[in-house]
Amino acid sequence: MKQIEINSLNISVEKGTKKVPVDSVEVDLNGMVGDAHAGAWHRQISLLSLESLGKFQHKSGRPIEVGELGENITTSGQNLSQLNVFDRLRCGDIEIEITQIGKKCHGKGCDIFNEVGECVMPVEGIFGRVISGGTLKVGDTFDISPKPVRIAVITLSDRASRGVYKDLSGPHIIEIEKEFFADKPYGVEFFSSLIGDDKERLEKIISEYIRGGVDIIFTTGGTGLGPRDITPDVVKPMLDREIPGIMEYIRVKYAEQISASMISRSVAGMIGKTLIFTLPGSVKAVVEYLEVINKTLPHSLLMINDINTH
Repeated sequence: MKQIEINSLNISVEKGTKKVPVDSVEVDLNGMVGDAHAGAWHRQISLLSLESLGKFQHKSGRPIEVGELGENITTSGQNLSQLNVFDRLRCGDIEIEITQIGKKCHGKGCDIFNEVGECVMPVEGIFGRVISGGTLKVGDTFDISPKPVRIAVITLSDRASRGVYKDLSGPHIIEIEKEFFADKPYGVEFFSSLIGDDKERLEKIISEYIRGGVDIIFTTGGTGLGPRDITPDVVKPMLDREIPGIMEYIRVKYAEQISASMISRSVAGMIGKTLIFTLPGSVKAVVEYLEVINKTLPHSLLMINDINTH
């Protein structure tokens, strides 16, 4: 398991100012006790690596002390740029969830910006919230527990499941999502299933994915008016919350170009903390639907994980 060493613990009583190193600190569910950034929000604790500090020191042309850039924890041993949102850092009883990579620069409200003209924290700073607290000391280490966004794709097709023809839409969803998430601050893991248009089988596999902690489920196929098109009829009763605006917008967006879009019965919603979207079965429709859906995913993932960035 990869580890991060704590080289310095730093706190300050005011935001935007240099933090002062301390030997140890109490961490509670609001962050570091006594620090200005502690509170009921998603950026309770900030981390910056010595490597980033060193690069900025060279760029600024003067020594930069630990805590001077406003980081709570100065680290070494692992490049923090490899961390993703939702990853966990654990040290004894302490657990911190990564909630944000980089931040908006304070500009003239920041001492270091006023002196140097820029800062590294908005680009390479890592921010998190406390899941469980305890005592941190200089020299302690964090274990890194990656928590990728888990995406499952279910293709419903009697003929494709029998091998009459190849499933194209399911693999294409995965291809699009890999490209979409490539520049996002999340790790991603994919799962896929190919089944016939079977109500019981679909209910079972959706339930299995949800129990397995999948964050997003895409189905493809079975959203039309055919006698075997059962996907929305299965999924809609399973929803805890429907998200009607997404599919309503897609139907309206393409109605004048493609009249068949008006009879799509696709639905979107949540089952527990899992987002689910039922897409049509064609590759062309998958591309059109994901063009809209993907715009909503980063914010939706934060919301379902109770991370309020407003």
